[in-house]
Amino acid sequence: MEIDTIKQAFGNADDLTERVIPIKNEQITLLFLEVLVNGEVVGDMILKRLTLLKKWNKKTLFQLLPVGNMKDVTTKEEAIDYLCKGFVLILYNKTCVSIEAKASIDRGIATTEMENGIMGPRDAFNENFNTNLGLIRRRLRSSDLYTKTFFIGEKSQTKLALLYMNSIALSKNVKETLEKIQKIKTDGVLDITYLKRYLKEKNTIFPTMMTTERPDKSAMALLEGKIVILLDNSPYALILPSFFIDFFHTPDDYYQKNTTISFIRLIRLMAFFISIFLPAFYIASITHNQDALPIELLISFIFQRRKVPFSVLMEALFMSISFEILRESDLRKPSVSGTAISILGGLILGEAAVSAGLISPIMIIVISLSAISGLAFSSIEMTACIRFFRFLLMFLSMGFGTFGIYIGILILLSSLLSTRTLSLPYLAPFSPLIKSEIQDSLIKWKTKAPRTRNPLLTNNKERGN
Repeated sequence: MEIDTIKQAFGNADDLTERVIPIKNEQITLLFLEVLVNGEVVGDMILKRLTLLKKWNKKTLFQLLPVGNMKDVTTKEEAIDYLCKGFVLILYNKTCVSIEAKASIDRGIATTEMENGIMGPRDAFNENFNTNLGLIRRRLRSSDLYTKTFFIGEKSQTKLALLYMNSIALSKNVKETLEKIQKIKTDGVLDITYLKRYLKEKNTIFPTMMTTERPDKSAMALLEGKIVILLDNSPYALILPSFFIDFFHTPDDYYQKNTTISFIRLIRLMAFFISIFLPAFYIASITHNQDALPIELLISFIFQRRKVPFSVLMEALFMSISFEILRESDLRKPSVSGTAISILGGLILGEAAVSAGLISPIMIIVISLSAISGLAFSSIEMTACIRFFRFLLMFLSMGFGTFGIYIGILILLSSLLSTRTLSLPYLAPFSPLIKSEIQDSLIKWKTKAPRTRNPLLTNNKERGN
């Protein structure tokens, strides 16, 4: 069995390790994926004992190596399968033997913290590069998973891996990402978020790539034709390209019924619009367009605001900034006490402000509902984007009323339509319209999973190929 044939099947992956042991005038070659094997077993139980071998003899080899699972390998497919399962291949001339040396990559793996799910796997990435790569390879046991490794940062020399499915991902997307990574010139890259400033699209406020701590989500992205980036010492992976609709999806969506998934996605869409437009609509209705509200509701709002000395915009800004301060303090406090402090602070602050006549009760409801709706997204970048447009529309509605909201909608739409991610349209599959992807966008149809992939991400359109 040719060693070069196996290496080419993995695309000469950098984590495919080769070790050569000389025996008289010939040599024995060891081949294994370093992220899936136990280094101590390979070093102490295999390499050291093979140096004692004076002549190649399979029977002597079986007696010399104190491992339980040792099998003959006859085909390239078997060799690839064993390598992906954490075996070490011993090759001599045309003979090949596999020896089990799996690493226990489950140890030290914690559960998800930022992307908690109801169903599905619970394991999460940690700061160990090999563990993270192993968690993905354990899910995608295929030689088609290519890895390209770099060391970036002139001083830090941080290890980075770019992962993609060779037969699925578009080569132009891989090439464009590789070019961006190779152009990075900096002293150090300490976390995966550092890469965003070098890889993100210019002149856009929307996130064009997604960070995740879930290996199953990364594996799903690879099977769609996307690219995953891992960085040593970072418990997150970077997924690109990421479209606008991707931020309304979670891995849990594929572990539940279609009707449940569709309802939850519509709730997320509703939360997106409530978070951005609700304060602006309230401000416009009170200041400029009173006729937009029923007379009974308008009288109620005016009655509640009769003692408030500030404008509606000042009320909204005061409550919004107060909520952001409470949210920030909640994030910086330990999880045991942080939530309790923020809830207590919110209750006391809101009640005291209403009692003092500084804030109307309806404003507390509006801002609270808007802020809570913005927290329906796990992506910090998307939450920040929603916050930006919420404040923008508040100022526009104060100055121009309902017409200001229309201006804000045009700015929002133009931003979405002009944004590109790896030179691809950000609003896909709606613009351009991709019929095969529509059934898994906002509403998941009851039909079977589509047999075709997103043509923007792959030339291999048929799933299963």
